[in-house]
Amino acid sequence: MAHIGIDVSKNKLDCMWVRDLEAGKVKPKVFPNRRDQYPELLHWLERNTGESPEALHVYLEATGIYHEPLAYWLHEQGVRVYVLNPAQVRFHAQGMGVRNKTDRKDSMMLARYGIERAPAPWQPEPPEVRELKRLLGRLEALEQDIRREENRLEKAQFSEDALAQESIGNVLEALREEHRRLQQQIDDHFDVHDHLKRDRALLESIPGIGRVLSASMTATLRSRAFKSARQAAAFHGLVPVQQESGISVQRRPRLAKAGSSRLRRKLYMAAVTAAHHNADVRAQYQRLLRRGKAKMAAIGAAMRKLLHIAFGVLKSQQPYQPRCSTG
Repeated sequence: MAHIGIDVSKNKLDCMWVRDLEAGKVKPKVFPNRRDQYPELLHWLERNTGESPEALHVYLEATGIYHEPLAYWLHEQGVRVYVLNPAQVRFHAQGMGVRNKTDRKDSMMLARYGIERAPAPWQPEPPEVRELKRLLGRLEALEQDIRREENRLEKAQFSEDALAQESIGNVLEALREEHRRLQQQIDDHFDVHDHLKRDRALLESIPGIGRVLSASMTATLRSRAFKSARQAAAFHGLVPVQQESGISVQRRPRLAKAGSSRLRRKLYMAAVTAAHHNADVRAQYQRLLRRGKAKMAAIGAAMRKLLHIAFGVLKSQQPYQPRCSTG
């Protein structure tokens, strides 16, 4: 068994094989971050460690998109891959008194974190879920571009700038047409994957969850094998964080806000609707308000409740059935 930390950047891969952690024996190597260099990296690891791919434990840090090609490629070769949370690795390093940050130190800390904390191996997303997330991400980017152009159009209309209005109008027409094309592509993607289409329909049986949120929740809840609704809520940053210390620090709990902020924004709007139209969410929301909870805290609980319901619906593969009376 061999432990290797790899600090990933856009252009290079800083590898660190930890031969003996206690003795501080390590062997570094830098490779270009290019797909055609991945076989050479694996060959170097096999030659130096004397281990087969199945006995290699490689620790990467989640770095936007730059770690993904290597993670998928190594996993396909049989290597045990671990994609670590950067914040957890950083806190681990700070707890050991490590203050300097270099690529070589980062790769060492990744390997050390893996050896000392023994995290769960990374499991790649199913290809159809990965493709769905890419489509949804592109749709979200387009929607942001449309909002920006609409704001520019409003200013051009206020200033009576006819030339700018015409130019912005042309851009908006192209963006909206591409938006319609992507929406159709997303619907077609669901149509050709029956299990995703069924999941989406089940989620839409929950009052408060519509077409937009159902697509996002299908993608995120099927992106990994969550063992419980509580685990799914924690992954998406919907668990309350307490901040209390003696009598001097008594702050209100707040959401952890880990995971996708885009999904939380959609869940927030859905929770506002569900607080009035979903029997179970409404009952919880009103109960919390009667206990003196702030409205935002009650909405946060409604967001978490919606995710729990969604998890249960997908797990049971049965449409939503309210537990509380709808009257």
